[in-house]
Amino acid sequence: MKETVNTNSTQEKIICKKKNGMSALLLITLLYLASIVGLVIGCMGNVLLIIICSLWLCLGWIPYLGLKVLKPQEALVLTLFGQYKGTLKGDGFYWVNPFCTAVNPAAATKLRQSGDVGDEPVLKLSATAGAGTGNAAVSIPSKKISLKIMTLNNNRQKINDCLGNPIEIGIAVMWRVVDTAKAVFDVDNYKEYLSLQCDSALRNIVRIYPYDVAPNIDTTGDGIADEGSLRGSSEIVAQRIRDEIQTKVENAGIEIIEARITHLAYAPEIASVMLQRQQASAIIDARKMIVDGAVGMVEMALERLSENNVVELDEERKAAMVSNLLVVLCGNHDAQPIVNSGSLY
Repeated sequence: MKETVNTNSTQEKIICKKKNGMSALLLITLLYLASIVGLVIGCMGNVLLIIICSLWLCLGWIPYLGLKVLKPQEALVLTLFGQYKGTLKGDGFYWVNPFCTAVNPAAATKLRQSGDVGDEPVLKLSATAGAGTGNAAVSIPSKKISLKIMTLNNNRQKINDCLGNPIEIGIAVMWRVVDTAKAVFDVDNYKEYLSLQCDSALRNIVRIYPYDVAPNIDTTGDGIADEGSLRGSSEIVAQRIRDEIQTKVENAGIEIIEARITHLAYAPEIASVMLQRQQASAIIDARKMIVDGAVGMVEMALERLSENNVVELDEERKAAMVSNLLVVLCGNHDAQPIVNSGSLY
């Protein structure tokens, strides 16, 4: 018998409740006060009133568990005995079924991101054992889900580019939760899931590009060589990384707003060699420009001398003049010519 797997994702349901937390708080408190008064009156001989008031005094704290306070850009996913009941969104003071439980499997997960610097309450415990005293701090993570835009800054990764050169690269990803039901129920931990998908997408995209512009490299997939590179096409690379991450985290109810490259460099083991290569390439380009300019100046000088009939030079003298001019124009230092005061011939 073939087993079928239900791949339908959980649909988010917004609980359209009025912000009735203050009314519920006042009502429960008044009932407490009324039960105290009723207990006093019941002591005069009303046994039934004593039982009712005593039960409320013992169990009346349970409705207080249904009071929920949400700040702007916060959400609370609620379940009742394992069944998803809905999501509270919007700032305010609410009262819900006191037996509802808030769910957030990523509440205690701490990543290198802005949203993890929170103000969750911390319960401090102190214990004394023998002659020594130890203090322990236990953090109680909040079950609320932040809907704010957060920045995830993963660790730098060492990845080989399309030419096999190891490079170090880091990215910052701006993201937010847009579907709380998918984030809570469709993935085990949406923060760790996002971090893993960011690393995977970064590797997939970086392997397509060279660090610098290289010949015969196709980075767009159209079969035509282009000039794409990690250093020169950072905006395009960042956009492709963002799109790659978005396709991976769509089923987690997360929206990727932007991705930016924060660090890009050759790996330390080849950084010095690549620097020498860049320096050599720059020197060659500079020399080529100097030689092209010097040849043009020599051609112009010979043409001007010939047009104005300043001096008649045979081929041997022209060659000597060209050699001397190139030495003067292409040298690294100022030339110190030797002047011949005798006959030219």
